[in-house]
Amino acid sequence: MIKIDEKLINELIQKAQTSPRKRAIYRFHERDEDTMHRMLNALEPDTYVQPHFHPDKHEAFIVLKGSILFVIFDENGKIQNHHILREGSGNFGLEILPKTYHTLISLASGTVIFEIKHGPYDVLTDKTFASWAPKEGDANCNEYNQTIISALNILTYS
Repeated sequence: MIKIDEKLINELIQKAQTSPRKRAIYRFHERDEDTMHRMLNALEPDTYVQPHFHPDKHEAFIVLKGSILFVIFDENGKIQNHHILREGSGNFGLEILPKTYHTLISLASGTVIFEIKHGPYDVLTDKTFASWAPKEGDANCNEYNQTIISALNILTYS
């Protein structure tokens, strides 16, 4: 049994805050080959998740702490929909269907989500990255996130 408590959450937040990527994952599944992947994902506002889709996998997310913006795009990068998930609010989880371009943007420091996705994980087939968005590590990643936040008139809560 693995207990999800404040100690585990706070340790993960600290790892994310000191990580160059500004995020950290705690895996509950033991191997990439497992058929069900469950993880905690801590994301700081300066992290960047390149828009992508999973060809054949659903993903479900529940916010445990903080606030996150989920953005859904069409195949050309036009925003189709968005949802803000915030702890303690009436909106705290969602599921993404396969072949749905999406990204997530942390709106508050200390944000942690519980993520569930079918396995197994294969780096070559797990996701298709959007060619119309910056690649992780590009100089304009934070600018791209800020453009989305501004276009949607979203307030951040760092």
